[in-house]
Parts: sequence; structure tokens; C-alpha cells
Amino acid sequence: MLDRIHTDKAPFVRFADGTEPPLSQAIRFGDLIFTSGQGPLDPATNEMPADFAAQVRQVLANVVEVAQAGGSRKDLIIKCTCYLDDRANFATFNQVYREFFADCSTLPARTTVVAQLVREGVLVEIDAVAALA
Repeated sequence: MLDRIHTDKAPFVRFADGTEPPLSQAIRFGDLIFTSGQGPLDPATNEMPADFAAQVRQVLANVVEVAQAGGSRKDLIIKCTCYLDDRANFATFNQVYREFFADCSTLPARTTVVAQLVREGVLVEIDAVAALA
């Protein structure tokens, strides 16, 4: 059975015309949670940091909020797929990512791709798979 996960603690961005995108923040299937790609929008302020490292931190925080809404935790994130807008940001990305997961005994498996991202100003996007707590 599929369960839709939604939380106001992570952004769910609408299109410019006010319509919702055709997706869920996450889906729970069995003992796994699959998040949609999370961007760097702060759900409390609806603002996006301009700085790349700050965007990475916000995206990771959003991923964790969605995973927690589905019954998981940061240390149970088992796979991340990461999209960067510029290869030049890879070293900074690795540093921030390592710091973010420093309190976890195991780092998630990861794929990192350089891609043109859809939204203006978004420098990083991450989706994840997490196990239930």
C-alpha cells in the first residue's frame, strides 16, 4: 500500500499560476520512504539562500523534515540522489554534506549529478530514500 506523506515543515512549492505540481513530497511503501526532490526554500520564510553552502544545508534540512513526517530519522536516510547546477560546487557540496551527516554512524549511499535545475536560483536539489524508524 502506498501512503502519501506531506508536511508543512518542508516546502511544497506551487507553480507560478498557483497550481500544485503533479507529485507528493514523499511516498511511504512498506518500510521505505521515497522523497521527491527537495529544494533550498526555507518553509518558515519562503526565502531561498543565495549562497551555495547555505542552500545545501537548507535542502538537507528539508529532506530530513519530509523523512521525519513519514516516520523516519536523519540516521535512517539510506540513499540520496543529489543534483548540482555547477561542477565547481562539488568540493563545497561534499564538505557541507559530510558535516551534516557527521553525527550519523553511516553515511547514506549517494549519487551526485551535475544538471540544469528547473527553478531559477536553485543551485542544488536532493531526493532520498529512508527506512522507517
